[in-house]
Amino acid sequence: MKLQILLLALVLIVVEANAVKQRINATIPALIVFGDSIMDTGNNNNLPTLLKCNFPPYGKDYPGGYATGRFSDGRVPSDLIAEKLGLAKTLLAYMNPYLKPEDLLKGVTFASGGTGYDPLTAKIMSVISVWDQLIYFKEYISKIKRHFGEEKAKDILEHSFFLVVSSSNDLAHTYLAQAHRYDRTFYANFLAESAVHFVRELHKLGARKNGVFNAVPVGCVPLQRTVFGGFFTRGCNEPLNNMAKQFNARLSPALDSLDKELDGVILYINVYDTLFDMIQHPKKYGFDVADKGCCAYIFWDSYHPSERAYQVIVDNLLDKYLSKVY
Repeated sequence: MKLQILLLALVLIVVEANAVKQRINATIPALIVFGDSIMDTGNNNNLPTLLKCNFPPYGKDYPGGYATGRFSDGRVPSDLIAEKLGLAKTLLAYMNPYLKPEDLLKGVTFASGGTGYDPLTAKIMSVISVWDQLIYFKEYISKIKRHFGEEKAKDILEHSFFLVVSSSNDLAHTYLAQAHRYDRTFYANFLAESAVHFVRELHKLGARKNGVFNAVPVGCVPLQRTVFGGFFTRGCNEPLNNMAKQFNARLSPALDSLDKELDGVILYINVYDTLFDMIQHPKKYGFDVADKGCCAYIFWDSYHPSERAYQVIVDNLLDKYLSKVY
C-alpha cells in the first residue's frame, strides 16, 4: 500500500512538472533578444567587422565543437534562457542566412558583439547598433505577419519575453574616446537614459514583457585587470566598476517608473551582484580562477564568461524574474 502511494505521488509530481512546463510554453511563445556579445549567437559572422569569433577555439564546448559566432566556449545566455523557457536549446541569430520562416516562431537574437546604447560604439566597431536592431525587429514582425498572420504576430508581441542586454562596450571602450567631452557620471547617466528610451521604443512596437540587464562589473574582466589592475595585484578597474554602478543606480528607478507608466511588464534584472560575487568568491560557485580567461575559469577569454559561468548566472537569476512575467 505504501509503495502504491509513493508511486502515485511520483506520478503526480511528474504530471505537475509537465503541466508547469506547458504553462510556461503557452505563456511565453518566443524569446526576443537585443544587445551585445553576451547575447550574440552569430549575427557578426557576415558583417565587415574584425569583431568575430566564428573560429577555434571558440565553440570548443558547443554541441559538435563548432565555432558558431558565439563569444564563448559554448552556449551563451540567450541559448540558456531559451532552454529554460522550454523553447529550444539554442536561439538562432536573426542574420543567420539559413534561417527559415518557422525558425522565427520561437524567437531570435538581434544582438551584435561590440555594440552599445551609444551609436558611436557600433560605428567604431562596424557592428549592428541596438537602434538598428530595432529596425530588424520591425522586419521580423513583418515576416511573422506575412507567413503566419496578424494574430500570431500579436501573440508574439504580447506574450513573448523580450531581453535587452548592453552597456559594457560603451563603458569600457567608447567612453575613453569621449572622455574629453564628458565626465564619468554624465556618460553613465546618458547611457541609462538611452536604455530607457530603447525600452520605450520597443514598447511602442508592441513588446509587453520586457527585461533589461543592468551593467556588469566590467572593470573586473581579465582584460581590464591586466591593463589597469596593476602588474602584481591585477585588481579590478574600480573607476570603471563605479561607472557601471552609476549606470545601474540611474537605470533601476527609471525602469521602475516606466513599468508603472506603461502597460505590460518592464523588469530591471540585476546581473551585477551575482557576477561580482562569483568573481570575488569563485570557489563558492565551483570555480578556481576569476582573474584570467581560459578553461574551467569563470571567464573564457579576456572579456567573456564561459558557458558554465553563464549557466550559474542564469540559474541564479531567471526563476526570480520570470515569476513576474508569467
